[in-house]
Amino acid sequence: MKIWDLPTRLYHWLQALLFTLVAMSGFNGGGPHVTFGLALLSLLLWRICWGVFGSETSRFSQFIRSPRVVLNYLKGKHSPKPGHNPAGGLMVFALLTLLIIQCLSGLALAGWFDNFSLLDNILSDQFYYIVEEIHVFVAKTLVGLVVIHLAAIVIYKLRKKPLVLAMITGKQTPPEPFQSGKLHFASNLKALVLFVAALSVTIAIVASL
Repeated sequence: MKIWDLPTRLYHWLQALLFTLVAMSGFNGGGPHVTFGLALLSLLLWRICWGVFGSETSRFSQFIRSPRVVLNYLKGKHSPKPGHNPAGGLMVFALLTLLIIQCLSGLALAGWFDNFSLLDNILSDQFYYIVEEIHVFVAKTLVGLVVIHLAAIVIYKLRKKPLVLAMITGKQTPPEPFQSGKLHFASNLKALVLFVAALSVTIAIVASL
């Protein structure tokens, strides 16, 4: 059964690639780190839009759950449905949130906030020191979350749930209660329009640097 649309799958693999490039260039102190970061920002803006206007299994309303629901899932008391499970949804939310913080702190260090005169009283040396510390801390935290994410993939693979294959083909065996159900998928054209909009925002940011 089709679970993941093409835009979501493209986002997943592009995010993995760009995060790797951003992390490598950042920790090594070389390479086009800012360029990779801006590309990642465009991707994140696109994903946020798709999380609101995209396909059913890609929407935040489908996979962001309360801590109680996540806990019940971990205890085996949650009814499964197609898409991210509550724990997986929490991981996606955490990754997106930290990546956004990382991009914003990166923009601050690149001098983007210097364009806003109303922030002159805030943009002190102490401010940039704190932002830099946040940038480094979040980078290390993201690497830790990625390791946990990869470990979860291995565990699900051992349980005969090939998550990687599903993110390539878009197809996965749905939970038994949903065997005869149907999912809503947004059009790829809508995804393209939203991507162009996200890219336009990044271009505007670059133009103001």
